[in-house]
Amino acid sequence: MPVTFTFDEMLSARSVIGSTLAELGETHDNLWVLTPDIGATLVEFRDRFPDRFVDVGLAEQACVGIAAGLAYDGNVPVVSGMLPFLSMRALEQVRTDVCYPNLPVKIIGTHGGLVGNGGSTHYAVEDLALMCALTNMTVTSIGDPLLVGEVIRQSMSMPGPIYIRLAVGKKDKVLYQPGEHDIRIGTGIVAREGTDATIFTHGTTVAQALDAAEQLALDGRSVRVVDMFTLKPIDADLVSRCAEETGGRFVVLEDHLAYGGLATRVADVVADRGIHLTGFERLGIPQVYAGFGDDEQLRDKHGYGLTATVAAARRVLAA
Repeated sequence: MPVTFTFDEMLSARSVIGSTLAELGETHDNLWVLTPDIGATLVEFRDRFPDRFVDVGLAEQACVGIAAGLAYDGNVPVVSGMLPFLSMRALEQVRTDVCYPNLPVKIIGTHGGLVGNGGSTHYAVEDLALMCALTNMTVTSIGDPLLVGEVIRQSMSMPGPIYIRLAVGKKDKVLYQPGEHDIRIGTGIVAREGTDATIFTHGTTVAQALDAAEQLALDGRSVRVVDMFTLKPIDADLVSRCAEETGGRFVVLEDHLAYGGLATRVADVVADRGIHLTGFERLGIPQVYAGFGDDEQLRDKHGYGLTATVAAARRVLAA
């Protein structure tokens, strides 16, 4: 089975954010970058364009509100911070100040899912459900550090807001070779081809899904892996195609609450389009506060680690 990823290269997604924004600042004189005191990776932009950089301190609501004001004046603001607080503490400002007038504010952040060992207050595990519920908001979750640069560049021409979710972003696996896939916001990536079942995933769990597919290949089973890096708008045509081409057998794996995230989005497509499935399993965080620990340990603890992913795929394959 051909594989379209390598695990021998690591890169910091935060560094990609910093260099991409600095590059875009040269060609977009209306690009502003704002942060609620999480600006260590934004130094290059700050030093080049100090008049377009704002650090508001630990005040996410103010940061989003200022970004909205700048957007009203014809600018393209990027807010960069920690997603647990940008998605919840500033939710009213995101909804009312940004989404209601459909302003081109880009919200980029880290600590999506059970990463960083910060405890439940510092995990963004409800964020995708919240952001997908907001009118006009485009929602993405990025696993490959190089992919985030392309998504940021594409987002510059978007008329409305976008939410870009990352993990810790310090040491990330490069999954795709440059130019290997047609990357477009609003579509998914077939990270690995397969004919027997499909694992839909996003963000940090893409690498785990690819590992699971590799293990299942040893059983002689061909499992497709889809990196659904855009959750909203979801690539409904790809969901339909996977149902037709992989026997209607779906597993959805995500570092988010099991209900409200990608699995819910995929299930909505299945229901709305009247798609018949042979088997469907969702793997994610149950309704618990996950506690402290390494993210891989926490996935195992809460039933959506690598072993659980392989087991879920075997169940749908046996359906």
